[in-house]
Amino acid sequence: METLMEDEEEYSWREVKLPALIPIVQEPELERETGERRRGRDILIAIDHGPNSKHAFHWAILHFCRLADTIHLVHVVSSLQNQIVYETSRELIEKLAIEAFQVSMVKTVARIVEGDAGKAICKEAERLKPVAVVMGTRGRSLIKSVLQGSVSEYCFHNCKSAPVIIVPGKEAGEESVI
Repeated sequence: METLMEDEEEYSWREVKLPALIPIVQEPELERETGERRRGRDILIAIDHGPNSKHAFHWAILHFCRLADTIHLVHVVSSLQNQIVYETSRELIEKLAIEAFQVSMVKTVARIVEGDAGKAICKEAERLKPVAVVMGTRGRSLIKSVLQGSVSEYCFHNCKSAPVIIVPGKEAGEESVI
């Protein structure tokens, strides 16, 4: 576990060792593709154990990621000291990394971060400088989101280093993945 002091706040995180899945990047088929496109992009995907988060992940790997991209999976937990929480999170991340490789042939880097979800996601985006931050909604009603706050709303307003893509929940139906 690494601990950093940023802006008078303690920032803890732990890298996740993923299975060795190394994508083989093929030469582009079209002549008009530039070197920038072939090199790949960094895409941050915020995940949790909820169905809307998995829906956003699937949307991102199907419709946003392309060959040679690297997705950075970020999962925020309240404590890295809890081994059960860490192992459960690591298993989720491994499953998603394997799926991302099988579906889109993208490389995956993962990090489990301790702290407030919105702040941690924005800090990771600032560190990575990705082309986009992809996240799902929590599935709360409008009134609950206003009263209790929303991680996606926080990131939308406070993430200054990358555009935030908020994928509608599963209840939006197939329109959200088209």
